[in-house]
Amino acid sequence: MGASESMLSSPQATPILTSLPTESSLTDILVRKPSSSSVSGTLNPKVLLELFSMYRDWQEEKTQKISKEQEEIENKIEVADALAIKLHQRFNFSVSAMKTTSHHLSEVHALQVEIGELKGRLTEVISNCDALCKRIAAEGPESLRTSIKPFAAATSDLEASFRSSSVQRVLDASQPTTETKPN
Repeated sequence: MGASESMLSSPQATPILTSLPTESSLTDILVRKPSSSSVSGTLNPKVLLELFSMYRDWQEEKTQKISKEQEEIENKIEVADALAIKLHQRFNFSVSAMKTTSHHLSEVHALQVEIGELKGRLTEVISNCDALCKRIAAEGPESLRTSIKPFAAATSDLEASFRSSSVQRVLDASQPTTETKPN
């Protein structure tokens, strides 16, 4: 079946405009009243109704599409609002934590100064104690000389015993236990 045959077999649409009856004589032409519109013809009411129906369907389809898009946009806005609120809360928490940390860090400097002063005093006390121990060892009574060591020597003995006890604890902790647990 060719293209021309399919066109001939398809139903023909009704024309939108129908022409007025044609004037057949000179009298018809002369007597005819001029039309008020420039279009010479009338609209077929069925076709006009069909056009309005198609337009209404198109309008409803567009309205539904716009409503659906608007609903999707509103949902996206709600999600964005919720995320913005969460981000704002986290930001406020971070700001609060930073303020607290800043406050604590500002106190650190004062503590460092105080520790420095205490360290200086402790060094002075240790120096005085060491000088006193040396003086007792050199000039003190015989009963004190044997029991007193210079402070620096006593400190090194103390550090050595501390190291050995720490090493022993580490070794003890690393040894597997051979004790059995009662059932």
